[in-house]
Amino acid sequence: MAISITYFVHGTTTDNEKDISSGIADAGLSDLGIQQSITLRDQIDIQSFDVVFCSDLQRAIDSAKLTFEDKVPIVIDPRLRECDYGDYNAQASSIVEPLQEKAITERFPNGESYEDVKARLADFLSDLKRNYDGQHVAIVAHKAPQLALDVLLGGKNWEQAFAEDWRITKRWQPGWTYLS
Repeated sequence: MAISITYFVHGTTTDNEKDISSGIADAGLSDLGIQQSITLRDQIDIQSFDVVFCSDLQRAIDSAKLTFEDKVPIVIDPRLRECDYGDYNAQASSIVEPLQEKAITERFPNGESYEDVKARLADFLSDLKRNYDGQHVAIVAHKAPQLALDVLLGGKNWEQAFAEDWRITKRWQPGWTYLS
């Protein structure tokens, strides 16, 4: 059997509004991000999910709770964290984003690479397959884990994942579906 995964990005953060790439630095949801997470409840069929997994970073936890709390069990998993930008955590996006494609295989100074994120996600998917086969799972997390799913499950290479990322194409939607 397959696992149906619906991926949701956390709501807009105060860092997002300042064009800062948080990485693993904990940025809180902005008022807009809080509203986005509450509004998402009405845009999706919450009852179709068996479980929700979210990153252990507060912005993802808060988004997951605002959308799913008291409806679906929420499991916090650190493997769903954003990429650790190392020395570039919480730096201006104009500095961090040009470095990202170079960081596919080369780690950010004192951080990790996107291949490291992909390895975390592969481990997470292996556990999903073992414990949630045949179920519908929601994930609430960040950019890097979503791009890693595009590579692992979506048939894309990293360059395609970056180029076709909804943040670049401006094509947000209330959830992206993957099969594992």
